[in-house]
Amino acid sequence: MAERPIFIGLTGNIATGKSLVAQMLAELGAFVIDADRVAHEVMAPDGPAYDAVIEAFGRDVVAPDGTIDRGKLGEIVFRDPKALERLEKAVHPATIAKVTLRILQATEPVVVVEAIKLIEAGMHRAYDALWVVTAPRSLQIERLVKERGLAEEEAALRVDAQSPQEDKAAVADLVIVNDASAEVLREKVETAWAEIRADGD
Repeated sequence: MAERPIFIGLTGNIATGKSLVAQMLAELGAFVIDADRVAHEVMAPDGPAYDAVIEAFGRDVVAPDGTIDRGKLGEIVFRDPKALERLEKAVHPATIAKVTLRILQATEPVVVVEAIKLIEAGMHRAYDALWVVTAPRSLQIERLVKERGLAEEEAALRVDAQSPQEDKAAVADLVIVNDASAEVLREKVETAWAEIRADGD
């Protein structure tokens, strides 16, 4: 019987670089599940959370092509914590169910679940290790402005709408500080990968 994989929960606030860390882990041989992408899938017109989102926010968030207008939805939820809670309640159950299904299909020795709300959704409790990626607030804002074309005010709003990075770091098994170049980040990821693979042997 094959040994079960090592499960890593990977999280971090917006523009900290957690997706880059996930990409690096995939290149090292991990099976990576992007829970944010899964959330988009469950919100699609044929997805299990589509009706729940419309019920929570009305037809105003539906684009002309019938899909959920994520831009419009983002404007609502990043300005109102209660609205963000409503969105999570509508989307999380279906997302978690689909992520679990993907985990069961994995054959790689390490499975990484990347999710911005990993801790808030309680998903991290099921994994062997929790990795949290952090970055200074000013750098998060700078990245959102440069990479996503947001105005500085909008970028700051999105950064500040999330739970404090310190809270995530406090429950992490490993904190990866992404405050330098991609090369420096890669070195940190490769070191952590070597350690977790050694622990699994």
